[in-house]
Amino acid sequence: MNAAVIGTGFIGTVHVQALRRLGVQVRGVLGSSAERGAARAAEIGVPKAYRDLDDLLGDGDVDVVHVTSPNHAHYAQVKAILKAGKHVICEKPLAMTSAESAEMVEIAKASGKVAAVCYNIRFYPLNQQAHGMVKDGHLGDIRFVTGHYHQDWLAKDDDWNWRLVAEEGGALRSVGDIGTHWVDLTSFVAGLKADAVMAELATFIPERKRPTGPVETFGRASGAAETVEITTDDAAMIMVRYPGGARGVMSTSQVNMGRKNSLQWDIAGQTASAAWDSETPDHLFVGHRDRPNEILMRDFTLMNETGTRAATLPPGHVEGFADSFFNFFRAVYTDVHSGARQDDSTWATFEDGHYEMLFCDAVILSAREGRWVSLDEIGGSA
Repeated sequence: MNAAVIGTGFIGTVHVQALRRLGVQVRGVLGSSAERGAARAAEIGVPKAYRDLDDLLGDGDVDVVHVTSPNHAHYAQVKAILKAGKHVICEKPLAMTSAESAEMVEIAKASGKVAAVCYNIRFYPLNQQAHGMVKDGHLGDIRFVTGHYHQDWLAKDDDWNWRLVAEEGGALRSVGDIGTHWVDLTSFVAGLKADAVMAELATFIPERKRPTGPVETFGRASGAAETVEITTDDAAMIMVRYPGGARGVMSTSQVNMGRKNSLQWDIAGQTASAAWDSETPDHLFVGHRDRPNEILMRDFTLMNETGTRAATLPPGHVEGFADSFFNFFRAVYTDVHSGARQDDSTWATFEDGHYEMLFCDAVILSAREGRWVSLDEIGGSA
């Protein structure tokens, strides 16, 4: 199978590297401009840089298109890809609004193609393990879901990225960019999707220095800059109500000094609890009341079937960020080869991506009006 990647920044390059490891031929990349695309294609050794989206979609040898462009471009690009008869893997968040994502769900259904959202963090093996444990009843009924996703890469007023601009990244930033990872992951592990949210958003840096030239994600700007107003959230605090009485609380931040990429979840059930930290991804905490707690080190000789299926490296050989993309793509491309998503597949669908957009729209309304907002209140349901 052959792939093409839209986007030549940090995450697009991660996609290319994981696809090569999987043995998928990357036919070409599409950059934000023909010049930028050509330069990056030459830099990473991809044979072709497409002139535009029509040029890419006209390549009959491309089976799957990876969308890693800025968020505002996902909606139009994904619709065109599916209508061209190609499978698609789209970076999160799926769209800018739940109205857009609802339409994308319907187009994906009608196309009959595999349509996945890139929530790669599901594919750290111990998150798959925890999903299997909850599904098999090892934690009992879920009661309380807590955690955070904190980073520091936008903690200074001269840190810059396109995600800061609402017109490009969406009205939510810390919630939309990294918070949706936490929302997707905990819903996957716990088997629960939120009924309602109560949210507060914070913008600690209301003005930033925007450089006149491009800045790579996680890179530092240099040269001339202009001062611009920022309306997107640096951080957020969100309480969650789940069906059946479970509750949750989470926070997001891109301004927590020293936290490079810290996603933590803690899920308390009726009979046991479990917890995981992205900065120590090969260890899963399992908590008990009446016997010693456990730390499960990723070891496929000790893991359940779901966790084992996602594990690649031998025990003690840490599987990290890049490996999660490899495990995710391996699962999706297996279904592409089969022609459809299989019953035991665990990658995020467009329906999952739409749920995250409903969650985001509910957060925006809750923060604006200072009240609990049900996801049922949000229009654009699929």
